Amino acid sequence: MDLVLVLVIQVLFAMASLALISVGLAVIFGMMRVINLAHGEFLMLGGYSAIVANQHGVNLWIAMLVVAPIVVGAIGVLVERTLIRFLYGRMIDTMLATWGLSLFLIGLVTGIFGNTTVGISAPLGGMAIGNYRTSIYGLVVIAITVVLLVAIYLVLRHTRLGLFARGTMQNPNMAAALGLSPPRVYAVTFGVGAALSGLAGALIAPISGVFPTIGIAYIAKAFITVIGGGAAILSGTVTAAALFGAIQEVATYFTTPVFGVVITLAAAIVLIRLLPQGITGRFLKRWL
Repeated sequence: MDLVLVLVIQVLFAMASLALISVGLAVIFGMMRVINLAHGEFLMLGGYSAIVANQHGVNLWIAMLVVAPIVVGAIGVLVERTLIRFLYGRMIDTMLATWGLSLFLIGLVTGIFGNTTVGISAPLGGMAIGNYRTSIYGLVVIAITVVLLVAIYLVLRHTRLGLFARGTMQNPNMAAALGLSPPRVYAVTFGVGAALSGLAGALIAPISGVFPTIGIAYIAKAFITVIGGGAAILSGTVTAAALFGAIQEVATYFTTPVFGVVITLAAAIVLIRLLPQGITGRFLKRWL
C-alpha cells in the first residue's frame, strides 16, 4: 500500500510538471498561433533568474514565484515588440526567428554562466510513507500547478483581461474597432506566456539544476503535450499532460527512464495519428 501511494504521488508529479512546462507554450501557440521554438530557453532563463536572485539574498520562494516570472515575462514582451510582431501570420518565418533566438540565448547564457550545471537545494526536505520517502517539494509543485491552472481558467473566462485577449485573438480588426489596441494585447499575451514558462523553469530548477542547453530536454515534451491536447488551451494541456505524464511514469517504473520517454513519445505519435486535431479536437470541444 505504501508503494502504491508513493507511485501515485510520482504519477501526479509527472502530470503536474508536464502541465507546468507546457502551459506557457499553450498560451502563446494556442492563442497567438506562434510556434515558439525558444520556449525551452524561456524555461532556462526562469531557472537562472531564480538561482541568481537567491544567490543575492532573495528568499527562494520569492525568487521562484515572483522574480523569475517577472524577469522572463519582461524578456517575452521585449521579444514580441522587437521580433515577433513583424512575423504574425508567417509561421515558417516565426519558427526560424524563434529558433535563432533560442541559439542566441543559449550562447549568451553560456558566455555569462559557463557550460556547467548550477542548482539550488530543494526546500522542505522529505517525508516518510511507510518504508519509503518522498519529497515534500514535489507535493508543493503539484499544488502550485493546480492553483496556477485554476487561476488561468478564472482569468481567461471570468475577467475583462481574458475577454479582451480572447476577443483580440479571434478578430483583431473588430477588437480595434471597439477601442482595444491589438498590438498591446499581443505583447501582454506573449509576455504572460513567457512568464508562465519562466515560473515553470524556476520551480523545476531545484529538482534538475540548470544549464544553458536544458531547454532542449523540455521543449519536445512541451510540444507533444500542446499538440496532443489540441485547440483548447487549458483543457487540452491538462488532459494531454495527465495522459502522457501517467504513461511516462508508469512506463519508467516498470522499465527505465529512457524507455519511459521512448514509450511516451510512441504514445504521442499514436494519439496524433488517431486524433490529428488532438484530444480536444474530438472531445471537450466547448472547453477553454
